[in-house]
Amino acid sequence: MPMESEAQGRTIARARLKFLEGSEPPTPVVPESVRDSWKRSKLLGIGIDEVVVPYRPDYDRESHLMRAAAPVLDRLEQTLAGSDVCVIVTDRKGWVRDRRVGEARLMAHLDRVHLAPGFSYAEQFVGTNGIGVALEERRSSVVLGAEHFNERLQKVSCAASPIRDPISGRVAGTMNLTCWNGPASSLMAALAQESADDIERVMYEISTSYERALLEAFRQATHYGDRPVLCIGDDLLLANAAAAERLTGDDHRLLREASAELGHAPRTRRRVRLTGGTSALVRCRRVDSRAGVAGYLLDLVFDDGPPAEASTGAAGTRSSGGPGAAADAGPRALPGLAGADPAWNTASRTAVRCARERVPLLIYGEAGTGKSALARAAHAFTGAASAPAVLDAADPRYRAEALGSGGDSGPDALPDALRAAPAGPGRALVLRHLDAVAPAQASAVAEALTAAAARGTWIVGTLGPAPEVPDSLLRRFVEAVTVPPLRHRLADLPALAECLLRRTGAGVECSPDVLPLLRRQNWPGNVGQLESVLRKAAAGRRTYRVEPRDLPPSLHTVGHRSLSAWETAERDTLVEALLDAGGNKLLAAQRLGISRTTIYRKMRAYGITLPTPR
Repeated sequence: MPMESEAQGRTIARARLKFLEGSEPPTPVVPESVRDSWKRSKLLGIGIDEVVVPYRPDYDRESHLMRAAAPVLDRLEQTLAGSDVCVIVTDRKGWVRDRRVGEARLMAHLDRVHLAPGFSYAEQFVGTNGIGVALEERRSSVVLGAEHFNERLQKVSCAASPIRDPISGRVAGTMNLTCWNGPASSLMAALAQESADDIERVMYEISTSYERALLEAFRQATHYGDRPVLCIGDDLLLANAAAAERLTGDDHRLLREASAELGHAPRTRRRVRLTGGTSALVRCRRVDSRAGVAGYLLDLVFDDGPPAEASTGAAGTRSSGGPGAAADAGPRALPGLAGADPAWNTASRTAVRCARERVPLLIYGEAGTGKSALARAAHAFTGAASAPAVLDAADPRYRAEALGSGGDSGPDALPDALRAAPAGPGRALVLRHLDAVAPAQASAVAEALTAAAARGTWIVGTLGPAPEVPDSLLRRFVEAVTVPPLRHRLADLPALAECLLRRTGAGVECSPDVLPLLRRQNWPGNVGQLESVLRKAAAGRRTYRVEPRDLPPSLHTVGHRSLSAWETAERDTLVEALLDAGGNKLLAAQRLGISRTTIYRKMRAYGITLPTPR
């Protein structure tokens, strides 16, 4: 059997070379699914000697698919421990989400070819491989060593089976088994299919648990009254008549995205602009089930309906509109800030109202979104003469374990600092990184915040998107608001760039060619990262305004994978040479002493895109 397999492999390898060298289709000796994949790969221009795949490390580790796959992978990992078999789960687009490897040598090889979590093995990037073929053809596939389109993958064989959502029937991902070349392909195919079936069974159990929780929440919310209500899950959307007659399919999509952002707190709210120019105040409540977060229940108040007399904050208390509440309907031009995104406007209006009425506010958001800046601007908007006192619970001096380190450190340092902060009417106290407060400090910190609020101080806490905070602290805040990440408010980029450049005091502006480069970035560091980029660009500019050549090389690429120090240096050198040559690739290649073909290959590998030379 091994000799027959080797002979077949040599035959496939010769057929592949003839196919790559000529224009004739592959010979019938090649399996039909592999032949079709080779044709697609050649048409796409996939490389045969280098694995170039995008990298995206951020994904939902608590998704429906990953929750269902975890126990199956755990069992396979124990069963296959020490063997040369690797078990991999991808999502429906080929992104590797989990990998369990039993042999160190195989793991090292898979790392070299980027068959690892965060990378995509879709056919459009890698060419013929088990995962890509299974997703393209929506059926189980086996790709043996020489059948891979890319030569660097030909040391292994793989079998993959689609994982289908048992409720919707759609492909949710793939189960893939990879091993060194050998005679076990038929066994691998059977095990891959069996494992995919097991994941689908767990998905069904989770789905029914989610559905029961969502249906019960929807039933309770619509039992009394006829207010518009939506219940949103991964594969379920429920709407009562009051909501169905007002919302379109695009509105459902917008509200689903809003619920994902609002889901950081058990209860919170924001205003969402709907299709047709209308908007609605959305009160969001997370719905939990035994299997985890099932989805979200949304109460809607449309702009043309009667105003709500009261609203529910993050801590479950009620807050009236108060004096001047009607003025909150319009956007707030807060000092030193910019933006007209609906979610940003909602956050601004809520912050201004809470600052004016001295309502303790909890501000959620990713790092760099401007949570503290929003608190400072809202405080200044009320006409306060003094800046807020800002303390950071993540400061090493305030850690509970710093007891005995001397100075002002120790478990009482943070409560003492809060009590010592200026307090009273017209004052504000901002506690950053509330989730960094140690459980042993929580009660003392809560008491200090309560004492400051009792003296008329406006209390603000800031949190990341997925916090764990003791209830004793959360109960000190009446309202909550989420500051949207920059990638969700790219329409604000022109105003933000102008505002941030104005802070430099150099009278600098952005060239029109700069904004498209800024818009295509994900901005993981949000507004803080944008400000850093623009400051450096303004300091090193060659004209009276910031031009594309003044931006860092990383902004001229669209790749998502992490680069080594060597790769980063090579990418930067290529970008600088291309910019100096005005985008002329031949001229840049000549100056670097490499071929134009190499320039094109490296640009594709690093995702380098530049404006067309004029």
